[in-house]
Amino acid sequence: MSGGVERRLAAILAVDVVGYSGLMEVDEAGTIRRLKAIRRDIVDPAIHAHGGRIVKTTGDGMLVEFASAVAAVDCALWIQRAMADRAGDMRFRIGVNLGDIVIDGEDILGEGVNVAARLEALADPGGIAVSGTVHDQVQGKLDAVFTDDGAQQVKNIQRPVQVWRWSAEAPTAPGAEPSARATGDDPSIAVLPFANMSADPEQEFFCDGIAEDVITALSKIARLKVIARNSSFAYKGTSPDIRRVAEELGVRYVLEGSVRTGGSRIRVTAQLIDATDGGHLWAEHYDRRLDDVFEIQDEIVKEIVTNLRLRLTDGEQALMLSRGTDNIEAWQHCQRAMDEYIKHNASGHLRAREHAERAIALDPDYAAAWGTLAFAHWFEGRMTVAETSRESFATARDCAERAIALDARNSVTAGIATMVALSDGNFVEAVAIAEEALSHLPSNADARGFLAFALLHGGRYEAALVHFASAFALNPLPPVWYRNGHARALLCLGRLDESLQAIDGLLEAQPDHHQAWLYRAYIYQCQGRDAEAREAMTRASQLAPMLRVGHLPQFFLLNDPEMLERLAGVLTDAGMAV
Repeated sequence: MSGGVERRLAAILAVDVVGYSGLMEVDEAGTIRRLKAIRRDIVDPAIHAHGGRIVKTTGDGMLVEFASAVAAVDCALWIQRAMADRAGDMRFRIGVNLGDIVIDGEDILGEGVNVAARLEALADPGGIAVSGTVHDQVQGKLDAVFTDDGAQQVKNIQRPVQVWRWSAEAPTAPGAEPSARATGDDPSIAVLPFANMSADPEQEFFCDGIAEDVITALSKIARLKVIARNSSFAYKGTSPDIRRVAEELGVRYVLEGSVRTGGSRIRVTAQLIDATDGGHLWAEHYDRRLDDVFEIQDEIVKEIVTNLRLRLTDGEQALMLSRGTDNIEAWQHCQRAMDEYIKHNASGHLRAREHAERAIALDPDYAAAWGTLAFAHWFEGRMTVAETSRESFATARDCAERAIALDARNSVTAGIATMVALSDGNFVEAVAIAEEALSHLPSNADARGFLAFALLHGGRYEAALVHFASAFALNPLPPVWYRNGHARALLCLGRLDESLQAIDGLLEAQPDHHQAWLYRAYIYQCQGRDAEAREAMTRASQLAPMLRVGHLPQFFLLNDPEMLERLAGVLTDAGMAV
């Protein structure tokens, strides 16, 4: 505070529609309609995903505040790349500056804002112009090449502004899986799987459950980037170099530990490492009773928060330390259920259902167990004939409602509530549920993934890609369900070559993924590769023998009748059974 005026340093993004007046003169209603659609599908989701705050809008422009220059420029890149792939005559100019701003209620003022506006005017159509200060912040952190345009004298700014430009011809499109580079100035962490030091290999799931719970708790903190389990657990059973892990996952801090159980006792060790120099920020070991495992998890999480100097709100503090059950046996069954469910095959889902039911029998108020049980029934609904699917979806709905009533701020319960809403055709409700979950779990990759799926099923494919990108950033070695949705969004947009590339990655991870083979059959048929299309369809039919053309609406759950009709026609031509 200085003289009663509140100031702060912020990254400011200014965006404007190129030739807006001319577009309005030619087709006023159509221009407004197209701009609203672009806001809904591209701009607003990108801003939300990158933590921006829309300060003000004009008819053809917008001013957005970000906490970091990296987040602001990454957002600008996503918008411009998505716009370059969208057919139409509307293009944006974007300027980004990092500077001092003056707070005036909800508005912001000052030279930092003025420079951003001048940079926007200097940007090429479909391009981005950033100040020298911004370029210094983002250099080497984003997959984008900026060219130096020198010092520019701009209106009403006394000193020259160093300008760097980016054009839409630069490499990397929104469809590509983003790199695992750390973004922004907020701390970032990966929690590696805890090593099982017990003689019993069955205790592996117990060790995994401890690390998983620590990840879940940390992902509830807005200012902390937390790598998802699927990516950090890729190092399970190895002794990796911590600096290499940090580089590959795009984080600064790594937590590793071990667990030894014996009788009613447990010994847990944990150490927090700064990968920039390999130094230990904190290390501790706990010798406790087995029933104290939840308290051990809480203490580890608190130590991480303290050592990373994170200031939590009261809400974050309470949410971070909340847990679904105090029954250790129920927790064990739920961990086993989740491990089985993520295999995404019929036998795995059956075993997941059995373990979830056992967990519920031990603790009827265990939200995550109800959510996992709901997912198992929902999957059955996707894969069975119409009559049976209605029963499975109804059971999933009942379980999901129980889970949400117990804990609406859990990624599992919010995720199944989202998917159940989609199976009921409530696409707007599904997006609302997913957005609410993400507001409580800002660093949870799965929460972003579920929002991406809600947008995908709702027919908002470009917006889905933005959120899939955010999910990939938090989970750079993504699970198959991320890859599945990503490939499907590209397919629905008609970006078939990119979709095929994504499908290749999906099948490399899971060769018997029947949906991927179905997508491949569709794309090959569209490309006139009839023989390859039939081979892919044969493989899909072998993996899912009950699937028929008539099942496609319940299988894809798309709020896009034209796309569903096209899928049915093309897949019939590829040999899908009617």
